[in-house]
Amino acid sequence: MTTCEEALSLTDFLFLGRGVHFPIALEGALKLKEISYIHAEGYPAGEMKHGPNALIDENLPVVVLATRDPDSDESRTRYEKTLSNIQEVKARSGIVIAVACEPDAEEVGKIADFLITIPPTTELLLPILESCRCNYWPITLRCAGAAMWINRATSPRA
Repeated sequence: MTTCEEALSLTDFLFLGRGVHFPIALEGALKLKEISYIHAEGYPAGEMKHGPNALIDENLPVVVLATRDPDSDESRTRYEKTLSNIQEVKARSGIVIAVACEPDAEEVGKIADFLITIPPTTELLLPILESCRCNYWPITLRCAGAAMWINRATSPRA
């Protein structure tokens, strides 16, 4: 996958988040479904070995929330485990779209196929920034394709 048009041709996406980032993974998957009509699932990154691993191949993009609070050791531990998840996805030829903090862009960019950055902040504020990126990304993905965007849920019915 190298362009938005190619991403629109894919039929499934997986979103991974750990800890307070898991609900954002669920929300990102929901927004992709609502806006692009592409099947997407959110999953806790710590449970990846118990199911989604079997589905990962070269046709499954995985959006990974790999952010951390630079001042928190616990956050650093979760971040390192999430980097391990990215490596597992890459080992199965999966496509990784990572959301990472700007200071970690170089480290995450080495193993991810695509990188979306956010400014660094505290652990409990990171989900707000992640949510903005996860909600905006499907819109840009959909609008980048030449197809007309029609929201079936709110369009008038005949």
